[in-house]
Amino acid sequence: MKDLVLPVAHLFALVMMVFSAAMLAPLVLALWQFDGALWSFLVSAVATFVIGALLWLSTRRFKRELKTRDGLLLVALTWVALPAVAGFPLWNYLPINFTDAYFEAASGLTTTGGTVLTGLEFLPRSINLWRHLLSWIGGMGIIVLAVAILPVLGIGGMQIYRAEMPGPMKDAKLTPRIGQTAKLLWAVYAGLTVVCIGCLKVAGMDWFDAVCHAFSALSSGGFSTYDASIGHFNSLSIELVLVVFQVLAALNFATHYLAWSQRGVQAYFRDAEARAILGVLVLSVVGIAVFLTLKGTYPDFPTALRHAAFNVVSVATDSGLHTQDYSHWPIFAPMWMLFMSSIVASSGSTGGGINMIRTLILAKQANRELKSLVHPNLVLPLKVGGALIQNRVVFAVLAFVFLYFMSLVTLVLVMLASGLDFMTAFGAILACINNAGPGLGLVGPGSNYGVLNDFQTWVCSIAMLLGRLEVFTLLVLFTPTFWRK
Repeated sequence: MKDLVLPVAHLFALVMMVFSAAMLAPLVLALWQFDGALWSFLVSAVATFVIGALLWLSTRRFKRELKTRDGLLLVALTWVALPAVAGFPLWNYLPINFTDAYFEAASGLTTTGGTVLTGLEFLPRSINLWRHLLSWIGGMGIIVLAVAILPVLGIGGMQIYRAEMPGPMKDAKLTPRIGQTAKLLWAVYAGLTVVCIGCLKVAGMDWFDAVCHAFSALSSGGFSTYDASIGHFNSLSIELVLVVFQVLAALNFATHYLAWSQRGVQAYFRDAEARAILGVLVLSVVGIAVFLTLKGTYPDFPTALRHAAFNVVSVATDSGLHTQDYSHWPIFAPMWMLFMSSIVASSGSTGGGINMIRTLILAKQANRELKSLVHPNLVLPLKVGGALIQNRVVFAVLAFVFLYFMSLVTLVLVMLASGLDFMTAFGAILACINNAGPGLGLVGPGSNYGVLNDFQTWVCSIAMLLGRLEVFTLLVLFTPTFWRK
């Protein structure tokens, strides 16, 4: 076990030291505006760097080239341990306990967007910048996860893009080619963020709000600088900008890179996931708008279409920004939206849930099984977007979906046992495991996760981590095989 843990700890120490540099941004802002959070960020940055440096020095003799198993452990360690470090400035400055600080930081890094804080508009700007920066950093980390780890497990969607772009090699180690691919995708991610900031500024936000909400939109993070989220602005132009970039964030960043490198949009039309996502979103937005109009929730179809477009897209793409308290809509609408959050986001995007590629694979596998009942000897290859899907990938997807739903059911039952009502328990866990932000019931968009007790908050934190690490990546650590030489 020591031979496995210590080399990973050595690399995690580097992650901590680099992460401490991220605190310089809110630290500089706090210094510029002389807000009370300056000391918290200064102490946190120094402490994080020193702890990382000491860990690096004590483990440097164990440095070696990382294997796939090391990568799994590093990813899990980073996402589980880093929120404790990231939450320290919040814990030190705000009147919250460690549980809530961990939840808030984990919600940012996992790009969930659920919050335990109120009075967001009255917080120091450095605190709000830190929350949104955590989401943006988490979004970049998700891209690395999609590129480097999940294809090895056979549960990601990046395999489909291997023939079209420089992608990860599925061998026994993490190769330099993976790093090259990640850098290309990060460049696309950063570029889209800059464009989003500019568009939000033109649409009417000030620079600070534009930066924060662009971080949220591109990371599918869902944090806002206001308790009312995007409803605070009451601006159609801002909503339209965010709808566009939330959809872009839900598409595979490999597709964005292909579209950019080929100087055209043909890559989106060839991407089976993109076509399915856009089709489902359009049908859902129009359908929910018609439903809300017929139910009398809004006086006319254009108003219903405006609010349905933003909130359906936001929840379905696992962003979590909102303009309305949709928990007060007729129950079909918010339940459909939460269901959409399970399947709409693409693999290789910043969204969560089961993802569209797995949904397409399962739908085609179900169709193949139905045909096999009629023609038992029929040989029917399974293809998605023209790419042949190996049976081992199909089996891995089936196993993933089983573990996903078992995790969902188990955590909902735990929340029910803790005393929550069904709607709150179900909405909270489904939103957290899909990294979608607000849930339903007591944790809906009109409230937040601050109403939960410490035990329930930790359960939601576990759900966020399970969802962000795609279940397998975390649960594999609890298997004896993983630790066996």
